[in-house]
Amino acid sequence: MQNRLLGAENAKQRVPLPTPAEMRLLQILWEMGEGTVDDVVKAHPVKERPNYKTTQTLLRIMEQKGLITHEVRVRVFVFRPLVDRKTIDQHSVQALLSRNFGGSASDLFINLLEAGPIKESELDELEAYITEYRNRRSKPD
Repeated sequence: MQNRLLGAENAKQRVPLPTPAEMRLLQILWEMGEGTVDDVVKAHPVKERPNYKTTQTLLRIMEQKGLITHEVRVRVFVFRPLVDRKTIDQHSVQALLSRNFGGSASDLFINLLEAGPIKESELDELEAYITEYRNRRSKPD
């Protein structure tokens, strides 16, 4: 069993994208840091709580995929993520970019802008980030 946190580079290369159901569980584990099956189930809103056995099965599958790991504490499995949110977010965006936009970041960005209203503050934030990104890229390491 793998008991170390995967580095961003390793995770991008070896960890598959989580399914939507797995992503919900990962988000809970990222928020909690770690938790038992019962903790993960109870972290859902009451009306949206998944079945215990289904959650347990998903956590085992996620462990086989290298997304999480567990340790046994007093006869209880405690799960924790092996990949961080940023790694999965970047991996997801790269997959979306490749699958839907032929690898074109500008096509993705244009579609994002045209998909719905964006607050002025968000546009300002995006402009500032683009400027910062350009400045970082133009400076030698």
